Amino acid sequence: MTVPVILAGGSGTRLWPLSRELYPKQLINMYNRHTMLQNTVLRLSDLEGMDAPLIVCNDVHRFMTAEQLQLIQVVPRAIILEPAAKNTAPAIALAAIQLTAQNQDPVMLVLPADHRINDVSAFHRGIEQGKTLADDGYLITFGIVPDTPETGYGYIQKGSSLEDNVCRIQRFVEKPDLDTAKSYLSSGDYCWNSGMFMFKASTILKELTLLAPDMVDICRRAVANGRQDLDFFRVDQAIFDQVAADSIDYAVMEKTEKGVMVFLDAGWNDLGSFDALWQTEKKDTHANVIKGDVLVHDVTDSYINAQSRLVAAVGLDSVVVVETGDAVLVSPRDRVQDVKQIVNQLKSRGRKESITHAKVYRPWGDYETIDQSHRYQVKRITVKPGAKLSLQKHFHRAEHWTVVSGAAIVTRGEETLLLKEDQSTYIPLGTVHRLENPGKIPLELIEVQSGPYLGEDDIVRLDDVYGREHEKEKVANP
Repeated sequence: MTVPVILAGGSGTRLWPLSRELYPKQLINMYNRHTMLQNTVLRLSDLEGMDAPLIVCNDVHRFMTAEQLQLIQVVPRAIILEPAAKNTAPAIALAAIQLTAQNQDPVMLVLPADHRINDVSAFHRGIEQGKTLADDGYLITFGIVPDTPETGYGYIQKGSSLEDNVCRIQRFVEKPDLDTAKSYLSSGDYCWNSGMFMFKASTILKELTLLAPDMVDICRRAVANGRQDLDFFRVDQAIFDQVAADSIDYAVMEKTEKGVMVFLDAGWNDLGSFDALWQTEKKDTHANVIKGDVLVHDVTDSYINAQSRLVAAVGLDSVVVVETGDAVLVSPRDRVQDVKQIVNQLKSRGRKESITHAKVYRPWGDYETIDQSHRYQVKRITVKPGAKLSLQKHFHRAEHWTVVSGAAIVTRGEETLLLKEDQSTYIPLGTVHRLENPGKIPLELIEVQSGPYLGEDDIVRLDDVYGREHEKEKVANP
């Protein structure tokens, strides 16, 4: 049996402003109608002996992760919540501990949730070869056969040949400069480091215990003291916070005697930048990738993505333009790796644009701020059929709700109201209230907030069907 272990905890800062901290690239449909997480799971569907996936994700992404699996009718084996991002080694340790605790020893196929693979058949052949090696006790990493001198990837140098398409690992090397990358490509002795792995759960735990014993001890205690929360497994935060962040490459693969590399030539890309999106997407006759409402004149070799309005471009070459509802990015295509520097500036200034989009997703639906100024804010709120917000109150703001479509059951103090289209109600400051959608279509309403402070952290949850009563909202300055 093989268990896919999907690592879905990344933040995707190099794809800002499409990717944000609370809505990262693995949860976005970057290149087709499915999100990257969904594509990662779906490309395994035709493989024999493949069990339900085990997902490791960030706590704040748990509801979107679960919903995306439901939308493709996949019931996960488990969804493990990381209280904090600690890189791949602790995440893999948590998964292996969870699996072996169930008196099973499956082969783990470890896949990041944010890769694109065009040749799924070649990918499957690599997995089947890796499964045989993993059953024999090897630790497999998949090395991508390079076709360009890429400076955005780490590399793995080939060691002695083990069998067709498989070799031992000579060494891992960091992202090279261009001249070094060219020498790697021409030598034929290097593969790109894909970050995909395959090994038996017991084998990786033995190697982790040998090479990183403190990490394994902390992760074991974090799992032992964890708890089930709805559809999720929460490891103990206080214990897990003690673990050192480390990649599985550094912790194990660079040191183990059991490591081997399976060559993979499957049209792989980790979509780590807008240049990568340009390289992999279908282009027009001028080598442009155009998304959304875009008009161009004399534009070549460019990536232009309009999410919410018309974007017009004239006389550009090799440029990236990305527009969202609250931000616009403009960059030369060969400088998009530096987008993370903009994200760092946003974070240092406490700007909300690094954290969330104009549209904010919640387990019950979403909301979008459509106007705001001093002492007032206007939001468009959508509630899914059958969903309900928490029972809550605010200390600093009052709210006025107007139903645009659908029907709403409103709890307001001791009252319960049924509101239909074009009807409204007022929620005074400090009044306990709740909103729910009893219908079979989405409920849409306009909310007007007024008061001296309108931040999302001015929410006191008294009851919540999603178990968020004690959670604080992630906030930032506008």
